[in-house]
Order: sequence, then structure tokens, then C-alpha cells
Amino acid sequence: MTQSSATLQTPTAEDSAELAVVTRAGVPESRHLGSAVLTAPDGEVLESLGTPDLPTFPRSSLKPLQAVASLRAGALISPEAVALACGSHTGSRRHQELTAATLAKEGLDESHLKCPAALPSRTADVKIHLEAGKDATRLAFNCSGKHAAFLAAARTRGDRLATYTDPQHPVQQVVWEVIEEYCGQAPGVVGVDGCGAPAPTLPLTALARGTGRIAAALTRREAEVHAFTVAQAMLDYPWAVRGVGEPDTVVMEELGILAKAGAEGVLVLAAGDGTACAVKCLDGSSRPNYLVGLSLLAARGAVDLDRLEGVLQRIVKPITGGADQQVVGTLRLADAVTARL
Repeated sequence: MTQSSATLQTPTAEDSAELAVVTRAGVPESRHLGSAVLTAPDGEVLESLGTPDLPTFPRSSLKPLQAVASLRAGALISPEAVALACGSHTGSRRHQELTAATLAKEGLDESHLKCPAALPSRTADVKIHLEAGKDATRLAFNCSGKHAAFLAAARTRGDRLATYTDPQHPVQQVVWEVIEEYCGQAPGVVGVDGCGAPAPTLPLTALARGTGRIAAALTRREAEVHAFTVAQAMLDYPWAVRGVGEPDTVVMEELGILAKAGAEGVLVLAAGDGTACAVKCLDGSSRPNYLVGLSLLAARGAVDLDRLEGVLQRIVKPITGGADQQVVGTLRLADAVTARL
């Protein structure tokens, strides 16, 4: 991780492919640019759009890899807490209670978390939260599960708790080790994520390979037990990864593949055989990502086609208008994508 930010080349509009088109009354209204990559179980690149080999910030799509690292570093947490560590959750009461229980098992509490305080992200949960007389809390921040896992690992190791988000902290050093081992590439420039944890750069291709390897741990005898634990926990407790009815949760519940979105338009999906897809929308939008990623996986037989249409109808927001929210447009794959299907 010695690369200078001054020399780091990241994707530009000229480097990017058109991933999806929004139409209204049959007229193209918006075009989503970005990059996408599909990797085989052995890591071979099957499809490439844009420049997926240039570095980007995967943000929270790294969480399954960070969860593997927390377990490898010594975190002794429940399977539900493992799923929460992989999650960007909605901060519901259930999510908060699980984070609090994970901390309490280590003799810790909310004050030990280094993430910001927040309210739940969904209106109904905010109402419940405020009616209970609660203020913004670190437990409700969407990364609180990841931070609790880091703390659990530090507690087991006997490392300092106050500095667990420092890139040089022993737990974070295990994160770098896992990323390089699973993704086949060391992290590049390290920034600070919105939650305060280290945020390294990594190409989409490396992200897809690493997440595919975690998913494949469910069927490979030689796989690391921690990868198996992470993959199984995400599929067993998808509500903890995001929230009931949310896209990542729906994809895991209905299709049985790992799904992890990250901030600024990143998404990684991985089927049980290790086939994986990573998508980055250049402007930080996430609108086209599930349509693009799931379509690329489906084209290789990694997604159940009989169930895919119903899932897309649930998680891809329609283009609507009027008081009755009539569908007045479409979000469709760009020609560059359909040519690969």
C-alpha cells in the first residue's frame, strides 16, 4: 500500500462503458456510465466493460472480505453478528440490538465504536426509534456491525481498542492480508470510509475474484473456514446484511447468491460456484447496478432465470409519473451490455 494518490489512475468518462439507459416516453433521458466485470470460479475474466482493472474505492462492498479478516484475527461472534459485520444495515431496532449484544459479549458498549451516530435509515424505523425516546446512536449507523467485529477481534488478540480503525492496527493488517490473498492484489491508496474505517482502493476485477472465492467456500473442501462462515451467515441471515425488502437482502433470499452494495455506485454479486460480478457506476449512482450485474450472471447460468424477473421487479425501481405512479418509462440495459448476453 505504497502507491501515491498523485499517481493513481482511476476510470474517467472516456474509459467507461454505457451500462444502462433511462427512457421516458420512449426517449432516452439519462445514460449510466461505468465499468463491470464478470469473473469465473478460477478468477478468469469472462466479460469486461469499461475499465474494471483500474482502481476504485469498493467501499462497503469490501465488508465480506473484512469480515473474513475479523474472524481470522480472532473475533468470536455469532453467525448473525458475522452477517451484520458484512452489512450496510438500515439501523432498525433489530440491527441495533444485535450490535449491542455483540459488544456486550466482549464487555464493551456503544462508546467503543468509532463510527458516527445516526438515526435509522427508514422512516418507519425512525418513528419507532424516536417514540422510544432515543437520539442518534452509533448502534444505528449502517457499519456498526463491521466495527463491532473489528473490536471483537482486537479484544481476543489483546490489541488496543481505541485505535482499531488505524490502518496500522494489527486487525487492519489482517484485512490487508486477506484482501491480497483472496483478490490476488494488494490494496492501493488507503482513504477513510464514511464510517471512519480504512477505505482502500482496489480494481473491480480483484473485488469480484475475492468475493467469488468467499462464495465458493460453501462448496470447496479446501476453503478457509472463515470464508465458509461468512458466506453461510450472509445467506442464513440476509436481513442483517441490509434489511427486510432491501435489494441485497432480497437477492440473497430469492436467488441464493451473495450480494453486497457499496457507497458511490459499487455492487458485487457472487454465486455459489464462485462466478462473480462487480459493477461501478461512474457518477456514484446505484440505479443500474442490480440490473446489470444480475443480467451478466444470468447470461452465464449463475442465476436462476425462473426467479430473476420477479426479483428485478422487486428491486429495480420503475420510472413513474403522476399521482397514481403510473409507469412512464424504462430502465434498460445499454447495447454494450446486451451484446454480452
